Amino acid sequence: MSSKKPQTIAAAQKTNFTKVHGLPDITPLVSSVQETPEPIPTTVKGTIPTWIHGSLLRNGPGKFEFGNQHYNHWFDGMALMHRFQIEDGQVTYRSRFLCSDSYTQNSERNRIIVSEFGTLALPDPCKNFFQRFLSRFEMPKPTDNASVNFVKYKGDYYVSTETNYMHRVDPDTLESKQKVDWSKFIAVNGATAHPHFDPDGTAYNMGNSYRNKGAFYNIIRVPPERDGPEDTLEGAKILCSIAPRDKSKPSYYHSFGMSENYVVFIEQPIKMDLFKTVTGRLRGKSLNEGMDFPWSPYETSRQLFFRRLLHFNQLICISLQEMPVKYYTKALSTFHQINAFEQDGFLMLDMCCSDDGQSINNFLIQNLRQSGEALDEMYNTMSRPFPRRFVLPLNITSETLLEQNLNTRPDSTATAVCRTKNQVFCTFEDLHGEDLKDYGGLEFPHINYARYNTKPYRYYYGCGFRHLVGDSLIKMDLESKKFKVWRQPDLYPSEPVFILSPNAVEEDDGVILSVIITPVKDKSTFLLVLDAKTFEELGRAEVPVNIPYGFHGVFNSSA
Repeated sequence: MSSKKPQTIAAAQKTNFTKVHGLPDITPLVSSVQETPEPIPTTVKGTIPTWIHGSLLRNGPGKFEFGNQHYNHWFDGMALMHRFQIEDGQVTYRSRFLCSDSYTQNSERNRIIVSEFGTLALPDPCKNFFQRFLSRFEMPKPTDNASVNFVKYKGDYYVSTETNYMHRVDPDTLESKQKVDWSKFIAVNGATAHPHFDPDGTAYNMGNSYRNKGAFYNIIRVPPERDGPEDTLEGAKILCSIAPRDKSKPSYYHSFGMSENYVVFIEQPIKMDLFKTVTGRLRGKSLNEGMDFPWSPYETSRQLFFRRLLHFNQLICISLQEMPVKYYTKALSTFHQINAFEQDGFLMLDMCCSDDGQSINNFLIQNLRQSGEALDEMYNTMSRPFPRRFVLPLNITSETLLEQNLNTRPDSTATAVCRTKNQVFCTFEDLHGEDLKDYGGLEFPHINYARYNTKPYRYYYGCGFRHLVGDSLIKMDLESKKFKVWRQPDLYPSEPVFILSPNAVEEDDGVILSVIITPVKDKSTFLLVLDAKTFEELGRAEVPVNIPYGFHGVFNSSA
């Protein structure tokens, strides 16, 4: 190994990015708004297909301060749920703050009572000095501010974050119905807001547990059946527990991959230091300050495989078997997988990746509210997310040749080299052409999930990031690696959601829904409807309210 100190990966990659200048100030996109609890009409321009029946449900932060105390991180803002109801070519809109304990307690005291990911709640000023001192020795309590996504278990909708708490909500009124604690059903301390689903409604998720022997990653199954109307997570089961490489510093993960027969977990070098987490209140540090980024060109990310096994007895149950082979790649960070599927003895894992782990810290409120040269400088020093494919050989045996590329798929530039009998080192291939760099890469990926999740597919959709938030919508063709773009000045689209059209034959027969907001004109939000095939605008529904930039959502069909 060379003794010369290498250039950091982020610095090495920056020269491949298109630098930008004069980025607009987007402060209004990350500012507090009022809720709209009763439905209001919108103004439709163009045509919204009459075959669309249902509602786009969106989640994200909507309040960033209480009294004179402000949150530090974008992820900390109080959950604001949105509903765009679409019927007969018309659209109504409503929104409601989640009545979480965090929101309620903060509102009652008009200050931040509950700590969030990037904000440590200060001791109660009404307590005496000794009481305030002792409060620093209290264990941190997880927030129930479920601001990340809408998820569905057993036919019910929940809003979710990454702690052990979710809230069951009414998808029509957005009213909070029930606070649900994962740890009351299985031994986990949280779960992701990005479960996967089998066609029968069975849900799979991942969550951490913290035990005397350290941390473990857990793969979770939630059955689709329910015994009664009040049933929530009854029947949930941990299928497999996996030890991190360092049990005192498990990796952070936002999602995971799943193919027809495998669950794929990415262990990335974004570490949660459990000692720092437990002692954070004593040290006056928030959760995000307990994360480590041990990044170097010699650091690796580990991809773990777990075979999904079907056992038929009186009842069908599913367990998991950890595969002996571990797959490694150079250090990367990922928030979202695009798809994973098996073909010809390989597993294709597609995901949006960055070359450093600092993206979490990019979303501090003070960064998102930068302007002028400071904003340009920060954006131009960021590592940007790009869609990539890893081709992972499944049939590794003691006879497999070492130090040879095992990827025999034609037209694929990814490599997979068996270094030992149970370690394969992989490099990726780009799922894009060079011109995607002019759009800042791609995140918030979406596919025709109902028909093509875990299967070979041709198209994916996402947001281009020529700013700190998405500023374009992109449709990528994997066969040609060419893409179509919807982009207009000063307009910032949310994650695209694909809706399959009736009697659809081709993969892209349908529409794309995205919520568009702007920082330059008050109350100028609209719901955009694009033809998924041509990527041309069909219509828009203008909403006379302000909406902040959010995270994720789903379409709830009423057809």
